[in-house]
Amino acid sequence: MSSEYTEPTPTFAIITCSDTRTLETDTAGAALKELIAERGWVCLEHVVVEDERPFISGALLHAIEDLHADFVLTCGGSGLSPRDVTPEATIDVCKRNVPGIAEAMRAHSMRITPRAMLSRGVCMEREGSVVINFPGSEKAARENWEAIADVLPHAALMKQGGGH
Repeated sequence: MSSEYTEPTPTFAIITCSDTRTLETDTAGAALKELIAERGWVCLEHVVVEDERPFISGALLHAIEDLHADFVLTCGGSGLSPRDVTPEATIDVCKRNVPGIAEAMRAHSMRITPRAMLSRGVCMEREGSVVINFPGSEKAARENWEAIADVLPHAALMKQGGGH
C-alpha cells in the first residue's frame, strides 16, 4: 500500500524535574530515552532540573527555541505534592493546549491503577514543539509512553502542516 506522505523522524528532549534525582539516578528519563532509541528516533538532550517553575520553564524554552525538539518530555512534578509544579511551568511557557494526549495517558494508566487520576500532567504546544508531562516513576513513564508512542510520528507530521 503506497502512502501520500512520509512521516518524519521525531526528535525529542527529556527534562526530568526533581530535587532528588541526577542523570545517573533518573530511571524514568533513562527509560524514555531508551524507548525513543528503540524506535529509531532521536533524543537531542536529557537533563535534570530542580522542581522550580523558573528552572523548568527555562529548560522547556531551551528545548523548544534552541533545540527545536518536536517533542519535549518532562518526567516528574505532575502530582499533588506542593513541590509538583511541572504543569504550571508548562502552561507558563506554552500557549496551545493539546488535551487528547494527556487524556489518553491518564485513561491508559487508569486501567492499571486508580492513582492515575491524581496526575495533573498536561500536553501543550509552542512554536512547533509539543510538551508532554510524564510521571516521574519509571513504571508509570513506560506505561504512559505505551499509550501515545504510536501517534507521535503522525503528530509530528500534522504540526508541520502535513495532511490528515
